[in-house]
Parts: sequence; structure tokens; C-alpha cells
Amino acid sequence: MTKPQYQVTFQKVDPIKYPLIKRFYKEHYPSTKIKPTDSVIAAIHSGQIVGVVRFKPIGEDFLLTGMAVSRECRLNGVGRQLLTHCTEHYLNSNYYCFALSHLDSFYMSSGFSQIEPSLLPNDLKVLFNRYSRNGKGLTAMRYRTN
Repeated sequence: MTKPQYQVTFQKVDPIKYPLIKRFYKEHYPSTKIKPTDSVIAAIHSGQIVGVVRFKPIGEDFLLTGMAVSRECRLNGVGRQLLTHCTEHYLNSNYYCFALSHLDSFYMSSGFSQIEPSLLPNDLKVLFNRYSRNGKGLTAMRYRTN
């Protein structure tokens, strides 16, 4: 049996609609906290949010965080489509992510490169060190532009 392919569209979410995003996160990624200063891109299928990603401003840079796909759509390319959309429309060399180790290749195949944490801008370095102290196996990455 083949897995269903999801045709999705993308939308930059207006902060007034963040309660919808909070509800999505509560169901699919409860530990994340959205803030009014974050930018959110949603993947939509059949009128429903099926994936989201946040970009959190950190100083003059941005941290890609809170990427989540609904349980029913996981492993069907929705995350890949969402990240591809972001790389085509939003990302530049001021965008970073702290990838969970098992997702390194996913982010690397979408234009991120591993960097030494010591090379992160100071605000991001402090955040990375705090997250790492909490026991999360993270890889510091920066989006590379051609």
C-alpha cells in the first residue's frame, strides 16, 4: 500500500490567528511556546493546518524552531515541502536551526550546514548552550546561501 501524498499550500500566518497555531502545537508539539514576535508559516491541506514552522528572532538573526507536522501527515513529505517553501521564500544566511541529531540529514539536504557552536552569534550561542545543558542532543546549523 502506498502512502498518501499530500498536496499542500503555504501561508504566512497573521499573528491574529496565532490561537489556531497554539491549538495545533498543543496537539502535535506541546512543549513549544509561540510568541507574537515569531513568524509562522503553515502548510495547509484540504483547508486544515497540517504542518507549521516558526522563526524566532534572536538579535539580528532568526532561529528555525517548532517545526511540526500532524500525526496523520508525518512521513508523507509535508515537512519536506514546508521546509522547501521556506528555503525558496524566506531563508538567508541569518537563519539558523538547532537540529535534533536524528534530523541532521533532513536539514542538511535543505540547505543548512553544520557549524561549530562557538561560531554562532552570541545570543544564539547562549541559547544553544542552555538547550544543550538540558540534555538535548542538538546540532548547530546555519542556512547557507549560494
